[in-house]
Amino acid sequence: MKNDLDQLMQANNLDSLLFTGPAQHNSPMYYMTGGGHMTGADLVKKRDEEPVLFYRPMERDAAAATGLKAKNLAEYEYKKLLKSVDGDHIQATALRYQKMLHDVGLTKGRMALYGKMDAGSAWGVFSALQALMPELTLVGEGPNSVLLEARATKDEKEVERIRHMGEVTVEVVERVAGYLTSRAVNAKEVLLREDGQPLTIGDVKSKINLWLAEAGVENPEGVIFASGRNAGVPHNSGEAKNLLRLGQTIVFDIFPCEAGGGYFYDFTRTWCLGYAPDDVQALYDDVYAVYEQIVSELEVNAHAPDLQKRTCELFEERGHKTIRQDSKLQSGYVHSLGHGLGVDIHERPRFGHGATEADKLAPGTVTTIEPGLYYPERGMGCRLENTFWVSPEGKIELLAQYPLDLVLKMK
Repeated sequence: MKNDLDQLMQANNLDSLLFTGPAQHNSPMYYMTGGGHMTGADLVKKRDEEPVLFYRPMERDAAAATGLKAKNLAEYEYKKLLKSVDGDHIQATALRYQKMLHDVGLTKGRMALYGKMDAGSAWGVFSALQALMPELTLVGEGPNSVLLEARATKDEKEVERIRHMGEVTVEVVERVAGYLTSRAVNAKEVLLREDGQPLTIGDVKSKINLWLAEAGVENPEGVIFASGRNAGVPHNSGEAKNLLRLGQTIVFDIFPCEAGGGYFYDFTRTWCLGYAPDDVQALYDDVYAVYEQIVSELEVNAHAPDLQKRTCELFEERGHKTIRQDSKLQSGYVHSLGHGLGVDIHERPRFGHGATEADKLAPGTVTTIEPGLYYPERGMGCRLENTFWVSPEGKIELLAQYPLDLVLKMK
């Protein structure tokens, strides 16, 4: 949680953190500020001190709404700095950072960098800043950063926001199911639009985007709505031109977020419209059985990689190859069991590659559970996903209820 940052900074020998970029669709800055219309800002967090937000003057109202201590970037007279370095924007920006850091009492120590900036500009600016402030060591943290570790656990306000996103998500999913099952079908078992033309994946995605927008949320990462062979490739989002047919597997993975790039939800169902062929039903039965078994075994402080290992065991017992047998596997169980969820779709805890001893279902974690099987060469795939919260009391709670049915009966 955010109130763990000082302790984590101490444990990782960090004296300060610097965040940069917009406050929207920039998860580190969003996490620290709560979002708002700030197209470019900086935030400095010294260990054991409250953060300071540096804002552009046109965005002073959004900065004030954060409730943070704030300073106007106009005070640093960027044009004068630019003139002093003969129009070199990289050097002028580095000089401004130097003045900002001096103003908050930062001249030395280890400072980790977060946020969004063009890669070339970032390299130039922070290289120049390092030269200007040799006693200040700039640190680029990797996938086990203190920020991600803090974000791995959520307070109840954060969980309520994720829960609300879950409610919105299942409402939209229900609208999609209702729309699909109410379509007319031609002699080739192709679903038809209202105008009698064949219904495509692209048509359905347009409906999904419209309904999410009407609900006041965003879909910045798109949606997976893939059928047939494409359903057999986990992150194939589906081809817009493909037609919707009865009896064909559809993997529907939807992961919207709050407007402005806040908290996400993540949810997947596998559907067959009208009926399921025997081989698809058998595939689904295996995934459903493993999903139910893993959910029944979830417990507080479980080590996430152990749950991944258990999932592999269960699928192997059912005759499927898994990623632990072959890291290059493309058919069978080819990915990890789940991931943490928050202001990014993928957060800690990690279940597979890169997981550490710290990746546990600790109180406060929000995580997906999403076993799946994929056989693109057989024209099918299946994934079932729900999102769970580990409460402070250690209870494992499903954040949004929705049926796990494979077959949607046509109306």
